[in-house]
Amino acid sequence: MSMGRTLRGVSSDINVTPMVDVMLVLLIIFMVITPMLQKGVSVDMAKTLNPRSIPDADKEDAVVVAVSRDGRIYLGKDQLDIKDLQKKVGAMIADKEDKTVYLKSDSRAKFDQVVKVVNEIRGAGVDKLGLLTDKVPQLERRLSSL
Repeated sequence: MSMGRTLRGVSSDINVTPMVDVMLVLLIIFMVITPMLQKGVSVDMAKTLNPRSIPDADKEDAVVVAVSRDGRIYLGKDQLDIKDLQKKVGAMIADKEDKTVYLKSDSRAKFDQVVKVVNEIRGAGVDKLGLLTDKVPQLERRLSSL
C-alpha cells in the first residue's frame, strides 16, 4: 500500500520565473547606466536633409564643443567661458596628430555666439572643424516636399 504520489514522467514545462527576474535586473541596469554613457552635453541640434556621417566624433578622444540655446559653452561636459576656450582647445589638440574639433550647437542658439565660438576654435590652431547636425526624419522630409 503506497500512500505517496506516483511519478508520471519528466515534466518539460519551462520555468520562466528566473528568466523574468534576470531580464528585469538587466532592464534596470541599462536604464541606470545609459544616461551615464552620454558624452558631453545634449543639445537640440539643427536638422539637415543630407548630413554626412562623422564616426570620428563618437571616439573617446574626440574634442567636442557644444553651444547651448542660452549661449553657454561646453568642452566635453565641462562648462567654460569663451575667453578660456581657445587655450583649452589648443591644449587638448597640441599633442594630437589629427587636429579636428567637432562643434554641436543648439538649433535655437544665437548665431553670433556660434560664430564667436568658431573663431575661438580656429584661433586654437585647429586643422578641421566638423559641424554636427541631426538628420531630418523621413516623415518631415516627405511633408516638406509637398
